[in-house]
Amino acid sequence: MIRLEGVTKRFDDGTVAVQALDLDVPRGSLVALVGPSGCGKTTTLKMVNRLIQPTCGRIVLDGEDVTDVDQVQLRRRIGYVIQTAGLFPHRTILDNVTTVPQLQRWDRARTKARGRELLELVGLDPDTYGGRYPDQLSGGQRQRVGVARALAADPPVLLMDEPFGAVDPVVRERLQSEFLRLQEEVRKTILLVTHDIDEAVRLGDRIAVLSQGGKLEQYDAPAAVLGAPANDFVADFVGADRGLKRLSVTPIDPDDLAQPPVVHLDDRLADAGERIRAAGSEWGVVLDAEGGLHGWLPLRSAEREGTVRDAARRLEAWVGVEATLKAAFSEMLQHDAGWVAVLDGDRYLGVLTPASLHEALRRSVEPAPAP
Repeated sequence: MIRLEGVTKRFDDGTVAVQALDLDVPRGSLVALVGPSGCGKTTTLKMVNRLIQPTCGRIVLDGEDVTDVDQVQLRRRIGYVIQTAGLFPHRTILDNVTTVPQLQRWDRARTKARGRELLELVGLDPDTYGGRYPDQLSGGQRQRVGVARALAADPPVLLMDEPFGAVDPVVRERLQSEFLRLQEEVRKTILLVTHDIDEAVRLGDRIAVLSQGGKLEQYDAPAAVLGAPANDFVADFVGADRGLKRLSVTPIDPDDLAQPPVVHLDDRLADAGERIRAAGSEWGVVLDAEGGLHGWLPLRSAEREGTVRDAARRLEAWVGVEATLKAAFSEMLQHDAGWVAVLDGDRYLGVLTPASLHEALRRSVEPAPAP
């Protein structure tokens, strides 16, 4: 969708901001540009919509060289979100959102309907916020309006320059969550600039790490950047805690789950204890008749009369199979548990233990087998 071929930007004073940059942004994906201040992230973004002209190289948008397109028409095809939202202070929120449709002379009813639709999409009630002005909104609300405005004419591409950088950490996390939900719905092709590696890891399908002078040091999936840095520069930039960061981008794989002994609610405790002991375990997972998770049974609790139902203990530490290893690890810590159960809906799949979690994390950065 977006392709940069040998793009260089050299300013009049001789400063090289971007150096022979090759980059492909696949359709419907989000690519995060990260790197230290002055590494050419924003310059790269601005060259895509020709706010800055490249010195040499080629930028192709959906198969078309951007230098062959009228600048105004090009920018109306690209949504642009900046750190401070850049709203017009004298215009209402609804008018801000519909700026591009108005410039494109959409009819009034269609324009208003689109503005209301987008405010709802970003979680702002149009009846409550549509008639307000930017200074009547919080920083987080203004950022939401900025995203809505960028989407107004339904552009295939979004350029985002530190879109959540001007708000406090709590609001930033909420905005990131809302944006991930939004991207699931609209699937835009997004090039995002951020200085925050945690934000890049959370939002990006791929991460491009730039060094001074706009040199591309690594371009890969977040797990690969964190787990297998291309060089010392990338390793230093992503930080010494990159192993912990990797937890947040590594999904749970059912093949990594341990399978402790399973007992059922109506089993006799003596039989359940026998099964747990035969497996060489000190506990077993308790399921109901439908295979749903009920709890767990310590081996020592099976040394009396009755059924498993009488001695089973409540289980607090569990996650859905769609969760990440970070969520699973968090559950372990929160409940001081030695393992966490994994469910697919109501169906029990297995457990993650510290050992199986570590093995899953290690395998996440292993190279794929040759075809």
